[in-house]
Parts: sequence; structure tokens; C-alpha cells
Amino acid sequence: MGRLIAIEVALFLAPFAIFALLLLARRRALSLGLLRAEAPVIELAIGGLLLVVASLIALAAFHDGTAGGTYVPDRFENGRLVPGRIQ
Repeated sequence: MGRLIAIEVALFLAPFAIFALLLLARRRALSLGLLRAEAPVIELAIGGLLLVVASLIALAAFHDGTAGGTYVPDRFENGRLVPGRIQ
């Protein structure tokens, strides 16, 4: 149970930690002259493109590719819940 709570807390805190790291990286890049202080449209577009590419690579790496089968939804049998599955 503790592991599940730790996972939920980590998933909740991850965006805040990533945002803090991005703020630190941006501040450092601004001080080194690598970024402009104006609207970071190009940087955001590049970041979005990198996120899309990373998500497509992750999808290809972790998806088993089985798209066939018939979905059987959850149902009750003799007062017990039988979970759904793909046959």
C-alpha cells in the first residue's frame, strides 16, 4: 500500500519538479545568452516537438502491437465481479 501511495505522490509532484528544473535551466540559459528574454515561442515549439517525438518513441517501444480480439466488459456472476478482458 505504501508503494502505491508513493507512486501517486511522485506522479503528483513530478510536474512541479519538472517546472522548477525548467525555470532553473531557463535562468541559467538567459544568463549565458543562449535564450532571449522575450516570448520564447521557438523554444516552446522545439520543446513540444521533442515531447511529441519522445511520446511516439515510448508508444512504439512499450506497445505490444496486438490490436485484435473482442472486448468482454466487466460483469457480475453469482454476486462476484468478473473483470473485463480481451479475448
